[in-house]
Amino acid sequence: MKLKTILLSVLFSLFIAFSAYAQRTIIHAGTLIDGKSDAPRNEVSIIIEGNMITSIENGYINSNSNDKIIDLKNKTVLPGLIDLHVHLESETNPQKYLEAFTFNEADFAMRSTAFAKRTLMAGFTTVRELGGSGVNISLRNAINQGFVDGPRVITVGKSLATTGGHADPTNGWKNELMGSPEPVDGVLNGVAEAREAVRQRYKNGADHIKITATGGVLSVAKSGDAPQFFEDELDAIVRTAREYGMHVAAHAHGAEGMKRAVEAGVLTIEHGTHMTEEIMDLMIENGTYYVPTISAGKWVAEKAKVEGYYPELVVPKALEIGPKIQNTFEKAYNHGVKIAFGTDAGVFPHGLNGAEFRYMTEVGMPVMEAIKSATITAATVLGMKDQIGTIEAGKYADIVATDKNPLDDVTTLESVSFVMKDGVVYKN
Repeated sequence: MKLKTILLSVLFSLFIAFSAYAQRTIIHAGTLIDGKSDAPRNEVSIIIEGNMITSIENGYINSNSNDKIIDLKNKTVLPGLIDLHVHLESETNPQKYLEAFTFNEADFAMRSTAFAKRTLMAGFTTVRELGGSGVNISLRNAINQGFVDGPRVITVGKSLATTGGHADPTNGWKNELMGSPEPVDGVLNGVAEAREAVRQRYKNGADHIKITATGGVLSVAKSGDAPQFFEDELDAIVRTAREYGMHVAAHAHGAEGMKRAVEAGVLTIEHGTHMTEEIMDLMIENGTYYVPTISAGKWVAEKAKVEGYYPELVVPKALEIGPKIQNTFEKAYNHGVKIAFGTDAGVFPHGLNGAEFRYMTEVGMPVMEAIKSATITAATVLGMKDQIGTIEAGKYADIVATDKNPLDDVTTLESVSFVMKDGVVYKN
């Protein structure tokens, strides 16, 4: 018994000694925007052990011989950025509408890995994937397991639509091909199928739910803003999602479908083009977040002018809706609606997500608020504010840096020079 006690004491002493000399990573940050405070801090040290931030110290602390020092004294350091609206399975191009017929599932999967890495290199260490074929679930898993470099992916799997709705994958196909997609395919009609579709997403491994509450721009269908769910269907979706611990994001351009979605209790409105003051008041009352996607609006408005880039049915919708989103964002921000960062990357090339900061600040949002929309606010939407979104002790070591201070030049967020995710440096 005495020998056992001695051995345990020796082992404990060795553990303490090893812990004292275990390698830490110390980032010396010239300027720190922590995602939480309203003012930056100068000359601080961020101490990281494994994949976690353990402390933030004033000054450039001395290190022991086993520490790894990362010198960012001439950089501005920020939390890893979060984009709440991306589509990692695909990317805009004139042949995109043919890909449904020419690509295998493996083709989408392989390309998604490149889009994921490009997104990470742009400084976005976490994204909410808002709808593809479901390959995005496997992409999330591959990233989590270390097989693919990419951001932390929170995914809805396949978006939910009604028959002919914006996320009906067979829109525009000839009759013998379009068939009649069902809840297993993400297409539903009625309350029972609404519940079934949500439960199928849960079964497939989705983290949350995305619905297309109105028509959309890029689907091969006539209306870009008509409501596409009845109130009882929306209520069934939101209630069922909550039962499974999932929130609901609602694609919405038109006012009526948007209003129905907010009243049903969705957490976020995506795009929000024809948002009215009545809807803004409802969003404030219900705690609904607005994810504007200005970048996508600008891209589709520009490309709609290029002959043959989009199908004929899409062009007038892109020209009508695209240019309005930035103006809607300005009104919603000034009205007091809660803003969370999201771009709709995939509608425009992946990796250009940072331009959204420029578009937000062009119409009056202060840079620090724009940064918080992509850090602490976005983390709150995901229910992950205790894990990501700020640089403070106890959070994952998701850290980026820019050459200039974004408070002086917001465009520096479009070309980050350092990326760390989960304590691993991907770009330096």
